[in-house]
Amino acid sequence: MRKNSVMAWSMVVALGGFLFGFDTAVISGAEKSIQTYWGLSVFQHGLTISIALIGTVIGSMLGSKPSDRFGRKNTLYFVAAAYLLSSIGTAFATNWYTFLLFRFLGGLGVGTSSVTAPIYISEVSPAERRGNLVGLFQFNVVLGIMISYLSNYLIGQGGEASWRWMLGVQAFPSLLFIVLIRFIPESPRWLVLKKGETEKALSILKIINPLNYERDLVDIKKSELDSQGRKHNDSLFSAEYKKPAYLAVLFAFFNQVSGINAIIYYAPRIFEMAGLGAHSSLLSTVGIGMINFLFTLFAINIIDRVGRKLLMIIGSIGLICSLFMVAFTFYTGQFEGFTIPIYVMIFIAFFAFSQGAVIWVFISEIFPNQVRAQGQTLGSSTHWIMAAIIAFSFPFFAEKLGGAVTFSFFGTMMVLQLIFVWRFMPETKGKSLEQIETNIVMH
Repeated sequence: MRKNSVMAWSMVVALGGFLFGFDTAVISGAEKSIQTYWGLSVFQHGLTISIALIGTVIGSMLGSKPSDRFGRKNTLYFVAAAYLLSSIGTAFATNWYTFLLFRFLGGLGVGTSSVTAPIYISEVSPAERRGNLVGLFQFNVVLGIMISYLSNYLIGQGGEASWRWMLGVQAFPSLLFIVLIRFIPESPRWLVLKKGETEKALSILKIINPLNYERDLVDIKKSELDSQGRKHNDSLFSAEYKKPAYLAVLFAFFNQVSGINAIIYYAPRIFEMAGLGAHSSLLSTVGIGMINFLFTLFAINIIDRVGRKLLMIIGSIGLICSLFMVAFTFYTGQFEGFTIPIYVMIFIAFFAFSQGAVIWVFISEIFPNQVRAQGQTLGSSTHWIMAAIIAFSFPFFAEKLGGAVTFSFFGTMMVLQLIFVWRFMPETKGKSLEQIETNIVMH
């Protein structure tokens, strides 16, 4: 009963991750048709593609406010509604400005989802399964990206107006998300610490951990107090939270300076730089998508057994090797066959196995209950701001500095990540959120 209930709740909330991935990637199949339909200039076209990312940054920066004030569950209703309205609005938009507004709304949903969904799952998960369950969110992001590519391909056969269907089809899973949220409970930790509804929280904790639910409630209440028995500060930027804050910021920073979004967004350009032509699109969408999916699935199935830190160490070493192999190939100019695509596939595999699977799990675990939403916002907004910087700057640096220097930079950043993980990253597997708080904040 307990195992199935918690899994069901996590799968419902992870549907927000599916919509996150779908909404982010679906524009790739429609962007050329949209540019032609409204006769967009280069600047207008760029704004059309990036407006959702701007919304994502803003949504991630503001995500803790509704999550703390109105609850995790009610905030997920907003996320689902944003996805639903965005898909319908963009599908039926009669002018470019309306289209921008609804794409921006979808971005707000993505940003808020990246804060609220991992928090919710971490707060309802038993300690021994938390990595696997929170990892469902990232798994669904990757699945959403894959399904959007497949959907675009199938719908794209339908003529000039097919771009409207590409964007509008997201309304169906969005509506399902709204319906299913009704059947999940509120986070027991939010109920205790933000609303004081102990009895309601206890009934939920009894489902999560029937053997030790009373002890869990005691631990949650104790987490309000510091080692001197005083109530914790509610501001993330107080001195007592500096350690989890810098861990979240650095983790999110390294996630993006690996070059992952440069490779996801610009894979065809990278392959063309390496002398490839017709195969580049197929490789970038199908090959990268499949490897990302499979290695994310593998990672979330072992993360609770081997731990977050070991995945990150193995992944960092693989990223360093693959990035420097890409850089060396660009340096020598010897692009035999599929050398660069193979190295890029290796990079994607190691990224999905480590950073891709670990980031939302780790950041959702390391902050105390009192400031978890604020902490998730800090990590998520750092992630999205860096994603925007890398996405916008990569074409310039790739053209001006070349592939060798650009990928050497990414490789060097991963050397620094390996040092950070080895020296400073704590292991969180198998510990309750309150135990992690004691280990990180109070030591």
